[in-house]
Amino acid sequence: MAENINYTNIPQEKFTFASNEGRLHDKKLETKPIGYLKDAWLRFKKNKGSIIGACVVLFLVLFAIIGPYCYPKNYQEAYATDTHLRRYQYLPPKIPFMEGTGIWDGTKDREISEAQRLKFIAMAEEKNKETIVKIYDSYQIADPAYEGGYKLLHKAKIDQYAIIDTFTLTFTEEQWVEIQAWQDENEVQLILPWVDEKLVKTNFKDMNIWYHSDQYGNPLNAEGEITDNPDEFINIYLTRGTDMYTSKLRLDGDPGIEDPTSADRWRYAKVSGKKGALSYTVRVDAYNYFTYKYGFEPYFVFGSSANGWDVFTRLAGGARFSLLFALAVSAINLFIGAIYGAIEGYYGGKADLIMERISDILASIPSMVVTVLFNLHLSAKVGVVPALLYAFIMTGWIGMASRTRMQFYRFKNQEYVLAARTLGARDRRIMFKHIFPNSLGTLITSSVLVIPGVIYSETSLTYLGIINLDSPTRSSVGAMLSAGQSDFIAHPYLVLFPALFIGLLMISFNLFGNGLRDAFNPSLRGTEE
Repeated sequence: MAENINYTNIPQEKFTFASNEGRLHDKKLETKPIGYLKDAWLRFKKNKGSIIGACVVLFLVLFAIIGPYCYPKNYQEAYATDTHLRRYQYLPPKIPFMEGTGIWDGTKDREISEAQRLKFIAMAEEKNKETIVKIYDSYQIADPAYEGGYKLLHKAKIDQYAIIDTFTLTFTEEQWVEIQAWQDENEVQLILPWVDEKLVKTNFKDMNIWYHSDQYGNPLNAEGEITDNPDEFINIYLTRGTDMYTSKLRLDGDPGIEDPTSADRWRYAKVSGKKGALSYTVRVDAYNYFTYKYGFEPYFVFGSSANGWDVFTRLAGGARFSLLFALAVSAINLFIGAIYGAIEGYYGGKADLIMERISDILASIPSMVVTVLFNLHLSAKVGVVPALLYAFIMTGWIGMASRTRMQFYRFKNQEYVLAARTLGARDRRIMFKHIFPNSLGTLITSSVLVIPGVIYSETSLTYLGIINLDSPTRSSVGAMLSAGQSDFIAHPYLVLFPALFIGLLMISFNLFGNGLRDAFNPSLRGTEE
């Protein structure tokens, strides 16, 4: 039982006077006030998933901005005009510093015949580039078309960049001299000697078998015997007499290269025209020609497409287009939907009833029908992109308007709104100064989540072929997926990288959007987890 205390008998010495120095009201806060945005940031950074999502989104945005500039401009401009880019089609991903690792080094595991193996050896001999990196296994299969009834096959790792076929080009005399100077300066062989097409067997007329061969493509030596020794190959270069031309580096001082009037020039170029206006038709090394024309050795970080276009820059360009397009759609829909929904939610009554019926009618129109009709009848007049933009905006703002309307119904009868109205604030001020900021969290989250939705829809439309955004100067993620699906088995990277981009974008934007939703929620302001 608690002890009873008689407060009337407390001695006087127990009492002390309160300090009356200074003011007796509340002391000044020692901490700085936290603003709305700072409070939102403090809550946002506590969500680790949202931080990761934001970092991935930032990385993808930087990739879209910087990616197209990773290769020279003249190379990207050549997409529309240079038909020889098709020579560099279906090249696997390659990063220069990964050479020799077996991963991302431009090599591919293939099953090749004996004739192909010897052909690659001859290509390596002529171009001075290793073509066959490794042979894993060799075996025979029954084939009555071959001598002995068996065909020899090899499982090998092939450098796809080293076996790009040679081709012919015609240069002016000025270009001819410029090429010679470039060869001498860089000590590489670009122009190759002509081959005698008469000596190429009927089933190997591709100007890339540089040796005498039998009907199966097996190279022959001087005695007519089959050999796999490059030193014994009898080449089929056009020669004079017994002067068999050897496959070595041909630079300045070589007859026919330095002196266009040399009697030996026909070994390297078929000269036509009159003096002062000569043209030179030559056989070129595709690998070195690419370096000569575009200023860098052919390597493609994400591989090359069926047209010889670099997948990395095409994907970055497509991603940039998709992001800018989605941002434009999101901003326009937010602007229209916020104004429309604010009027609905604030005034209510008949205005809300009429405006909601208009929204219902527009929302009932299938978006696919809108897109197809706009593409068929409007794209010819304003272009594919503006027509697609109009299609996304026509009904895209309805969801934003609905969310804004609900937020205004939620806040318009709050005490601070009634107080502002009592003090004489105008409707416009109440709507956009008092109510709208409290709805900002939901609207911002919705706007951010619209971006991946628009990109996904645009990707689906282009993938299905309803909208065609693929051209030498422009592409989209969906167009790349559509173009690569037919080659997925043989060249999976054509689909892998665009699919990886769209997958990361969807996941990261949703994580980022969820974090924004919690950060801008006014009911959570000042709370601590």
